[in-house]
Amino acid sequence: MALPLTTTAPTPRPPRVYTAGFWLMCLSSLLFFMSFNMLLPELPDYLTSLGGGEYKGYIIALFTLTAGLSRPFSGKLADTVGRIPVMVFGSLVCFICGFFYPFTVTVVGFLGLRLLHGFSTGFKPTGTAAYIADIVPLARRGEAMGLLGVAGSLGMAAGPTLGSWLAAHFTLNVLFYCSSGLALLSLIVQGTMTETLAVAQRQRFSWKLLKIESWQEVFEPRVLVPAAATLLFLLPFGAIFTVVPDQSRVLGLTGESKGLFYLCYTAASLVVRLLAGRASDRYGRVPVLIGSSFVIITSLLMLALAPSVTGFLAGAVLFGLGTGLNSPTIYAWTVDLSHPERRGRAVSTMYMALEAGIGIGALLAGWIFSNEPAHLPFVHLASAGSVLCGLVFLLATRRRVPAILEEAA
Repeated sequence: MALPLTTTAPTPRPPRVYTAGFWLMCLSSLLFFMSFNMLLPELPDYLTSLGGGEYKGYIIALFTLTAGLSRPFSGKLADTVGRIPVMVFGSLVCFICGFFYPFTVTVVGFLGLRLLHGFSTGFKPTGTAAYIADIVPLARRGEAMGLLGVAGSLGMAAGPTLGSWLAAHFTLNVLFYCSSGLALLSLIVQGTMTETLAVAQRQRFSWKLLKIESWQEVFEPRVLVPAAATLLFLLPFGAIFTVVPDQSRVLGLTGESKGLFYLCYTAASLVVRLLAGRASDRYGRVPVLIGSSFVIITSLLMLALAPSVTGFLAGAVLFGLGTGLNSPTIYAWTVDLSHPERRGRAVSTMYMALEAGIGIGALLAGWIFSNEPAHLPFVHLASAGSVLCGLVFLLATRRRVPAILEEAA
């Protein structure tokens, strides 16, 4: 007697955690961060050549001021118009501003362009973080933010190094046009991606959407704790990147070697993001932030006491390790605590705190430094004090705010 034929249904493949959209987003972020970071090593000297050496602290401060002021609008638009339009606008601003730097021949014109350039980071990263949160599950969110951070860090590393090389071998105008071109490439990549905002939430853009009618359209109350921690932890970033070009020159790092700090910092950040990207997924957001705080404080003390190039670059490596753990954890924690329908606003709340921290750090560094090399250690000590305050804040609030929440309903 013939046995009945039986068939076994094929086991369905589990959905991919990292889709083509995720990797395209990483590519777009790499190009975007490379675009404006490649200018950083050369802008202080360029401003000095225009007669504005005393305004070096404004190079980053004005940039972050506009970025911070634009966050409420970018967050609201990301939750209404869409993630991709918000990113496209940010990259478009970066493209236009990079193109116009060669035409700024006065201090006022330069500072005004820096103010406009800040709109780019006020929009692009907000849309990016919301987009990633839409397509990556909670259990892998810390890892995903780490991988996205790797792309951004590669841009931050390659940008200053490439910028210094272009300025040394060609002209500043070539540097500015290359910066603009990279922003254009980022814009083109975004045109290949699919919108992730739910259709039911999407609206056509209108000027009415730019009207802020209540504080709830500006801030997401659920994420105020990670936002406050972000401000304190990111203050050193603005301070360091304001004085690093001068500290590099004092230690004899000039020409192509002017970008070595950025290279060491970013290489260390890349390594820790790749190897420890899932640390906060496994152990919790707050414990990882506490550990990274100790690393950052140690790095700042090393920079304050750095008597040689070796100590200076070692401080850069430690700073990269600390921020490589800190940044993706902060981003993931912010998204964890946010409501899915208000992710754009939650991310913009965190980024407003980030821009405030960077801007305050840049202004504080410019004021303390005052073009006096002997004042450089005090800049780093003040930055270490800010991180110490952040650490105390985390220890005081850790019992009241969970490290990870289940996906909000």
